[in-house]
Amino acid sequence: MGKDGLVIVYTGNGKGKTTAALGLGLRAIGYEHRVCMLQFIKGSWHYGEMDSSKKLEPNFELIAIGKGFVGILDDNSPREEHEKYAAEALKICREKIFSKKYNVVILDEINYAIDLGLIDVQEIIKIIKEKPANLDLVLTGNHAKEEIIELADLVTEMKEIKHPFKSGIKAKKGIDF
Repeated sequence: MGKDGLVIVYTGNGKGKTTAALGLGLRAIGYEHRVCMLQFIKGSWHYGEMDSSKKLEPNFELIAIGKGFVGILDDNSPREEHEKYAAEALKICREKIFSKKYNVVILDEINYAIDLGLIDVQEIIKIIKEKPANLDLVLTGNHAKEEIIELADLVTEMKEIKHPFKSGIKAKKGIDF
């Protein structure tokens, strides 16, 4: 590994941020790189990547550490519980990033966690600035903060043009989750 690790941000209101990060992870595994994906908000739901990622072990590790979506979709958890899970997620995040075991670390939905006030943006800025020089760090989720965008090497904004949900089509296994 060289000292050319990138900070990559996938943001915007369109679908595909997590999918893009997973694609990047899959590509990295093709070169025998080790990838760790930490999911900050999706923890209480079951997603296809929870099962498919097991087929990529030991090169891919997926850790779902959030309590689930905050304040929407059947969320009955007190805010304090979400904050507790976010603090634990941040601790695990630091451990994985600074372990030197991974080439790529994906912080899935971290931008949402910051926007919701579950994680302080300054904590993530500190991690970005201190990350190992050879580590590629990917941050996903809508509402990426300007401070993070400025520090990033690559920022892609997904823009929703049309979405099946607006036509009454529910989320689809294998496509949406």
